[in-house]
Amino acid sequence: MQKQLTKTALALGTIALFAGLAGSAVAADWFPFKVERMDPPFSPDAKPTLVDYVPLTKASKKWDICVSFPHMKDAYWLGVDYGVAEEAKRLGVKMQLVEAGGYTNLAKQISQIEDCVSRGAQAVVIGAISADGLNGVIKTIAAKKIPVIDVINGINSPDISAKSLVSFQTMGAQAGEFIAKMHPKGSPAVKVGWFPGPAGAGWVEAAHKGFMEATKDSALVILEPKYGDTGKEAQTKLIEDVLQAHPDVAYLVGPAVNSEAAVAILRERNLDKKIKVVAFHTNPGAVDGIQKGRILGAPSDSMVIQGRIAIDQAVRILEGKEYMKHVGPKIFMVDQNNIKTLPREILLAPVDYKPVFSVK
Repeated sequence: MQKQLTKTALALGTIALFAGLAGSAVAADWFPFKVERMDPPFSPDAKPTLVDYVPLTKASKKWDICVSFPHMKDAYWLGVDYGVAEEAKRLGVKMQLVEAGGYTNLAKQISQIEDCVSRGAQAVVIGAISADGLNGVIKTIAAKKIPVIDVINGINSPDISAKSLVSFQTMGAQAGEFIAKMHPKGSPAVKVGWFPGPAGAGWVEAAHKGFMEATKDSALVILEPKYGDTGKEAQTKLIEDVLQAHPDVAYLVGPAVNSEAAVAILRERNLDKKIKVVAFHTNPGAVDGIQKGRILGAPSDSMVIQGRIAIDQAVRILEGKEYMKHVGPKIFMVDQNNIKTLPREILLAPVDYKPVFSVK
């Protein structure tokens, strides 16, 4: 009885959270949306304040905005693309999106951003391959009075104008806490395969720090991190390496693409009842895996909303209007307790969505 009451309370709490995240406007539009404004902005000691985000109704002119992504190889970045493209259409601005093809292609991302500015982009939104590797090109852009918006991944440059992102340290911590609660200190030790993502990316370093801190006082034994590109092929190889070296591993934890690959591998090897899978962010595959009981859970960073906010920030800056310099959607855990009440339009692109690279 107590267990049922707990589940009911969790479900009611989830419904209340989703209602609060997007207000009553979910069906009609995406705002107002509950976000955390970080003060002071860009500071490692920034404190969050929960506020409503309301974007501009329309831009005053057809501003030209360049958007640069690390790649478009998975549904996560497809969700961000949906956010930036739809917000550009709603505000009435131009948007040109370029993607570098993977986290190993820093030089290509720099070149693409330079080309964007050369062709006349008036603002640049960047999902960065590297936290520090773009600092030179950003300094050059900022010197031309072109605003640079840091979306999703995190950039350490002092020359950016705004951030639309969540703390991946919190994302990693939530995933770690989720399994640490099931294996408290003093209980039998269990091994965890940990796949942070591509080495050097700001979001990866942050997620790794959060995950390790959240699991240190538990019975979890975190194996040596396996870094690699977030393409499914690269993640599959890393998972296979861990399974071969540690056949007694109990959990596989990593980015959503890693979790999708893990589900397929474990089912093929009849290990899905023995080894559990957790993601540290959501994408359509992770949501589907949670719905089917193949992935235990994943924290959500509402990537569609991050994309939308980045475009609105760019327009506000170009128009000299007030804007939040450092903001991101409130993070929450998606699991078996709330998956059936999850409003897809907050988190993911539509099922039949195709990539949009240009809005005119």
